[in-house]
Amino acid sequence: MDLLHSHTAQAVRIGGQQVHRHPGLLRRSAVDLEVIIPAFNEAGRIPHTLQQTVDFLAKQSWSSRIVVVDNGSVDDTGYVVDRISRERGNSVPIALIGCSRRGKGAAVRRGLLSGTSKYTGFFDADLATPLETLIPTMEHLGQGAAAVIASRHAPGSTFVQPQQLGRRIGGTAFRVLTKSKVKGIRDTQCGFKFFERDALTAAMVQCRSIGFAFDVELLLRLQQEDARIVELPVAWTDGAASTFRPLQDGFASFASVLQLQWAMP
Repeated sequence: MDLLHSHTAQAVRIGGQQVHRHPGLLRRSAVDLEVIIPAFNEAGRIPHTLQQTVDFLAKQSWSSRIVVVDNGSVDDTGYVVDRISRERGNSVPIALIGCSRRGKGAAVRRGLLSGTSKYTGFFDADLATPLETLIPTMEHLGQGAAAVIASRHAPGSTFVQPQQLGRRIGGTAFRVLTKSKVKGIRDTQCGFKFFERDALTAAMVQCRSIGFAFDVELLLRLQQEDARIVELPVAWTDGAASTFRPLQDGFASFASVLQLQWAMP
């Protein structure tokens, strides 16, 4: 695993498998870009995701690292990522860290704040947003943007594989709810967002959300700092194996945003 540590690695059991953990303070060597992938029970999908991401990043001019945040998986996600990270010949290093606090927002926050790279961000393990989106993303960040986010609803975006009807209806309602809060952003929830480190840190220290309102609050905090946010249209593919549950998670999403609206001016 691509970690610098001062103590001997120890093996622990996760999902019935042995995974190596390094005690003490973990530090990762410097790279231009760290890609955070939050993962909950992704043992089946993560090998393909990592291979595709490694192959893409290895061809780019910037140096990169992939950081998988295991968000309390009960399957072999941690073991699988640990095994892949140790394979010889990985042209892009892979790090595995854990986040016992449940919620995608908590996992993303853990990953983003654990590094020191100039640019960092996250995308979902289903690769719903094409990896090629990272090319214009890095261009905009290099030109001074504080954040670059993919959008399924910006002019020019397309749906390669549309969402199910229930999720489309819920998504429309969610956008209406957040429109007055995060002004000028058409899609707060697309799982592809990248940032310049200093701007991200200034916004993150104020964020309190760890659930479905995390993306909304982070973008709002950036706007309050007058940070420039670029929204990129993408060709988006709905993940058939998505862990999002429209009814249960949909109610949680609305409740999180309503709570955020009451808590913030």
